[in-house]
Amino acid sequence: MGKMTGNLALLELLRQEGVRYIFGNPGTTELPLMDALAQSEDFTYILGLQEGVVMALAGGYAQASGRLGFVNVHVAPGLGNTLGLMYTAYMTRVPLLVTAGQQDRSLQLQEPLLWGNLVKMAEPYTKWAYEVQRVDDLPQAVRRAIKVAQTPPAGPVFLSLPMDVLYEATDLDLSAPPRPSLRTQGNAEDLQQAATLLAAAQSPVILVGDRVAYSEALAEVVELAELLGARVFAEPIANTTSFPTDHPLFAGFLPVFGHQIRQALDPADLILVIGMNLFKPFLPSSTPSLPPGVPLIQLDTDPWEIGKNHPVTVGILADPKAGVAALTSLLASRLSATARQKAQERRQQYGATRQAERESLEAHAAAEEDRVPMAPIVLMRELARHLPPDVVIMNESVTSGRTLREFLTCRDSKSYFGPKGGGLGWGLPATIGVKLALPERPVVGLLGEGSAMYAIQGLWTAAHYQVPVLFVICNNAQYRILKGGLLAFKSEAAKQGKFIGMDLTEPEIDFVSLAESMGVTAERVTHFQEVGPALQRALARPGPSLIDVPLDRSVKALF
Repeated sequence: MGKMTGNLALLELLRQEGVRYIFGNPGTTELPLMDALAQSEDFTYILGLQEGVVMALAGGYAQASGRLGFVNVHVAPGLGNTLGLMYTAYMTRVPLLVTAGQQDRSLQLQEPLLWGNLVKMAEPYTKWAYEVQRVDDLPQAVRRAIKVAQTPPAGPVFLSLPMDVLYEATDLDLSAPPRPSLRTQGNAEDLQQAATLLAAAQSPVILVGDRVAYSEALAEVVELAELLGARVFAEPIANTTSFPTDHPLFAGFLPVFGHQIRQALDPADLILVIGMNLFKPFLPSSTPSLPPGVPLIQLDTDPWEIGKNHPVTVGILADPKAGVAALTSLLASRLSATARQKAQERRQQYGATRQAERESLEAHAAAEEDRVPMAPIVLMRELARHLPPDVVIMNESVTSGRTLREFLTCRDSKSYFGPKGGGLGWGLPATIGVKLALPERPVVGLLGEGSAMYAIQGLWTAAHYQVPVLFVICNNAQYRILKGGLLAFKSEAAKQGKFIGMDLTEPEIDFVSLAESMGVTAERVTHFQEVGPALQRALARPGPSLIDVPLDRSVKALF
């Protein structure tokens, strides 16, 4: 292509990958990239006011679009600010190319201002990290980084980009190489063994995880579940929709604690796990999560997860979409007429059970309607009632939003998102990223007041770019999960209502004023009958909106 500087070559490589958005917060070491962007009109730079916000902006975009998210931050301090939410991206398995400018190579031996070993900083929470030392290596490094980020299991990668490398000019080959398909259906013998076990099961259970959604395998899993007549549970901390929540075979979301998981799974005589971490414990439990002696089949794209925590009867390394389709075909040839009839009877039985659970949930919410401040279950019911059918939810409401997924109807893999890993601050900026990826759908961020404050600068970004998203603050003015934990641990101080560092009061945060100061239209809603009209007003606006909802502050033990 003739001589080209590194910064322009970087943009050409990103252009070939279909990258449209650059999410960043620049400093002096990023000036070569900013210079190149000023010469290009086909990229949109999205400015975040803090580097953690930038990570989640790109992460939400990558989650919802299925495409690569590109991040650019400022040398060692900027990269350091990303690490908390880089951990979240790593645990959520989001394909991100994270970059940071680096000081000129001629200065590095002197350890100049802002310099640091960026590769070592990034390595713990990336799939691959590298500093480009020669402009000639830039195309290979970028292509490798993108390949690694997008290869299942996906995740962040990191490139350190010295200023002088980006400004150096040389002859570069930027022709795009072919990329092979990575969909594999699994070993034939393993699939046959699994099909034989499934055909003999009388009370099978399927557990589905986020990698079902990442693989766009919902239809294949539904077909398998219907053929088998199996209840389907979603993983406890799901950050996608991996099975339609209104399907009669959907049994809900598994609880977090081991003894509760065991109670849900005890009737099973076979467990099939598809694209799910089995399990990620929250607290120690004396009760094993899985019933003893029950055959376990695990199908996953990630070999590390297969048999990691529980020994498997059959392990299948496969893409969920291709692997489940192959497994369903083999199962169909093994099921007798009697087995098919029993599967149909189970489907009817489980559908009736699910309907009864839904009616019980509605009755519980109705009984809480008069509570002031509003009960969380009532807010979740109202959100599910009044949000449009094609809404996309980004949920980081922690304790308040637990029942939302039980009320809400989610039928596709892009209807619901959330973070993994347990850290806070992802939800607010990720909501903006989701909307950039899905501009034709209404997008709502459901946030706890504590989690919102970890990345509140994201409100400015939403207003600056006039992104029409809605943020709903579930505001109980406390770190409720920590209080519930102390009560569960039978803390004497907690029994007396003494909690240190867990109340967001004196003063309480005025989210309406805070949002308005950053250009976001905001209002406070205190009664459940006001929720629907407030949602309608917010979703009709051309720019971002925020609704602050004070919630009941009573606390119960977590378990």
